[in-house]
Amino acid sequence: MCGIVGAVAQRDVAEILVEGLRRLEYRGYDSAGVALLTKEGDFSRVRRVGKVKALADALEENPCAGGTGIAHTRWATHGEPNELNAHPHTSGDRIAVVHNGIIENHHALREMLTKQGYEFTSDTDTEVIVHLVHFELTRHDTLLAAFQATIKQLEGAYGAVVMDKTDPDRLIAARSGSPLVIGYGIGENFLASDQLALLPVTRNFSFLEEGDIAELTRQRVTIYDTNGKQVERQIKESDITHDAGDKGPFKHYMLKEIYEQPIAIKNTLNDRIVAGKISAETFGTNAEDILKDIKHVQIIACGTSYNAGMTARYWFEEVAGISCNVEIASEFRYRKAVVHPNSLLVTISQSGETADTLAALRLAKEIGFKSSLTICNVPGSSMVRESDLAYMMNAGAEIGVASTKAFTVQLTGLLLLVAAIGKYNDMDSETEATIVKALLSLPAKIEQALDMNDEIKLLAEDFADKQHSLFLGRGDQYPIAMEGALKLKEISYIHAEAYAAGELKHGPLALIDAHMPVIVVAPNNELLEKLHSNVEEVRARGGLMYVFADTGAQFKSDETMKVLDVPQCDKIIAPILYTVPLQLLSYHVALIKGTDVDQPRNLAKSVTVE
Repeated sequence: MCGIVGAVAQRDVAEILVEGLRRLEYRGYDSAGVALLTKEGDFSRVRRVGKVKALADALEENPCAGGTGIAHTRWATHGEPNELNAHPHTSGDRIAVVHNGIIENHHALREMLTKQGYEFTSDTDTEVIVHLVHFELTRHDTLLAAFQATIKQLEGAYGAVVMDKTDPDRLIAARSGSPLVIGYGIGENFLASDQLALLPVTRNFSFLEEGDIAELTRQRVTIYDTNGKQVERQIKESDITHDAGDKGPFKHYMLKEIYEQPIAIKNTLNDRIVAGKISAETFGTNAEDILKDIKHVQIIACGTSYNAGMTARYWFEEVAGISCNVEIASEFRYRKAVVHPNSLLVTISQSGETADTLAALRLAKEIGFKSSLTICNVPGSSMVRESDLAYMMNAGAEIGVASTKAFTVQLTGLLLLVAAIGKYNDMDSETEATIVKALLSLPAKIEQALDMNDEIKLLAEDFADKQHSLFLGRGDQYPIAMEGALKLKEISYIHAEAYAAGELKHGPLALIDAHMPVIVVAPNNELLEKLHSNVEEVRARGGLMYVFADTGAQFKSDETMKVLDVPQCDKIIAPILYTVPLQLLSYHVALIKGTDVDQPRNLAKSVTVE
C-alpha cells in the first residue's frame, strides 16, 4: 500500500527513483509522482494518474535532473485518484512531502492551517503535513526541528519524508506505523518502503523502529528515537536475490508464484527437518523453552493469512491436542479479550508490516500473553523484530497482490508449529513421523497438481458470463474453500463466498440455480460421505458443480457436475495441496474476464493502514 523512495546523492537520481517505484508496484497504487531538487535550486515535480510507466514517459518527454529527490506511488484513501491528489505535495514552493498512512486528525489541522493563510489544493490528509512543516519552519531554525515539531501534532499512522528547497542535500524521514528502510551507499544514501526498491543501488540496510526520525545526507545517516535521542540501528547486508522485474517465461507474477510453490516449500523446509524430526531451532534458538509450556494458541491475522490460521486451528486441536482460537486482527484490537493461561500469540503476515496485525501484537504484550511468535516472509520486518519467536518463511519475494505461495508456505510453517508444540502435549512420535513424511512429499504432490493447469484452463471458460459463485468444504477444507473464494473475488471480480458444506440448508441453498457455479473441495477423508450428501442437495436444485476430488472419492462427471482429479496425498497435507487447483482456477477465470491479475483494482499488497 503506497510506496516511497528517496535519495540524496551526487549523481542524478531520477532514474533511481522511478526504478524504485517500479519495484514497489506490487504494493498496489493508482498514481505516481516524483519531486527533484535541480542544480538550479528549484523543485521539479511530475505527477501522473495510473501506472509508473506514465510517470516515466512524462519524465522522458521533459527530462529533469537532480541529486536529491523523493518519489511515491499512491493508493487513494482521502480523495479520488487524480493528479492533484497525487504525491509529492508541496508548500510555499519550498517544502515537498511524500507520506504513507492516514492522518486521523487532518480535519482539525487543516482548519488551523487555513486560518494561518495556507491554501489547500488537494483532498488528501497528507497535504496538512507539508503545510505544517512549512509553518513550523517559521518557528524553528532547521528542517529537522520543524519536522520533529510537526509529527508531535500528528495522530494516526505515517511513514513520511520531507525535503526543503533551501537545504538541498538533506532528507528527513519519520516512521510511525508505516515501515521505512534506509539504504546505505558511498557518498549517497537512500530510503524506501521496502528494500526491494533499492536493490539496484545498495545491499546494506537498516530498518527504522517505531517513532524513529532519520536525517539523511550524502555522507551520513543520523537516527533519533521518540525522545529525540540519537540511536544506532543495526546495518545488515541483504541476501535477497529476487529481481522484482523478472517474470521469466510467465505472463504474470501470480502464475509464476503459483508455479514456484514446490521450490518455496522445499526452501521453507530446508534445515527444519533433521533426521526425520522437526528441528528445535525451527522457531528460534530459545523456542523449545517457550513451546514446551504452551497450552493454548491464539492466532491473529488478516485476509489470506487469516484463512491459513483457520486451517491450523483444526490441526492444533486434532493433532497437537491444545485449544486454538483464530481472530481477524482488526476485530481483536477493539474488543476485550480473555487471555488463557500459558497462551502463545501467533501472528501471520507475509510482509510483517500489516497494520492491524502489528497493532494486535503490541496489544497482546500489554494484556498478558505468555509469548509471541510470528510467521513472516520478510527478515527485519516489524513483526519479526517485535515477536519473541519467528518462523521465517523463506518463500522468496511475492509480487502478485493476490497471495499464492505465501499461503501454502504459511500453512507449511503452521503444520511444523503444530508438531513442535504437540510433542509436549502427548502427541506420539508416530504422528510426528507422519507429518514429516507428508511434508517432505508435498513439493512433488504440488508438481502433480500443477499438471492440472490445462484442464482447469478449459473449465474456467464456463465462468466467462458468471457473476456469482459458491465454494464448499468441510472440516479443514472449509478454510481452503474460503481461500478459493477470496482468490476468485480478488482477481476476477466475481462475487464469491465460501460455506461449510453442512451449512447449505441454513441459507445458501436459496441461491442455487444454473447461474451460480458451486466449487467443492473433496479429499477422501472421514467427512466424505457427509459431503456427498451436501453435493446431492445442490444437484437436486439444478446447481452446476465443479468438484476437486481425490480419485478415491467416488465422484463422477455428468451434465451437472465436472470432476477434476487431485493427486492423492496424506490427509494432513490435503488442505495445502487442494489450494493449488483453486489458485489456478481463479487465475484463468481472471484472464477470461480481462482483469489486472497482478494488481487488482482497489487492493494493495502490503496493507499498512487501518
